Amino acid sequence: MLHFYWALGGSRGLSVSAGPLAEERPTWFVAVGLWGVGVLCLVGGVLGWLLARPRPRGLAGQVVKALGWCVCAVLLVRCIAIELLLLTDPAGQEVDVSPEQRLWTLALWNPWFLVGGLVFGLAAREFGRAKDPSSKST
Repeated sequence: MLHFYWALGGSRGLSVSAGPLAEERPTWFVAVGLWGVGVLCLVGGVLGWLLARPRPRGLAGQVVKALGWCVCAVLLVRCIAIELLLLTDPAGQEVDVSPEQRLWTLALWNPWFLVGGLVFGLAAREFGRAKDPSSKST
């Protein structure tokens, strides 16, 4: 995954995504922005896998479904908020966002947050609707 590559010292593509942080690489950015986001992506993969499986009974199933809806909401809110901020530029010159960063975020990164949010929402909605193939029906 790209975040782990960057966390381990790789730099290809990071400057377009992170701007000046790519050069400075402060400890908080490497720990939270690179390692932390990489781990969150892995956790999201596990949650997606759980949402694709038959729904467990009881509290476990409810927690998985709730987490699916939470991830859906976070990804969609993040997508919409960043899109609005980049398109309206409310901070003006106070925030240093290069035209390259703006383009890559709007054209490449942000659509994946939209798709991810929609997919998690659909998965959470469908979770538990399908019959468990191992259960016997009469």
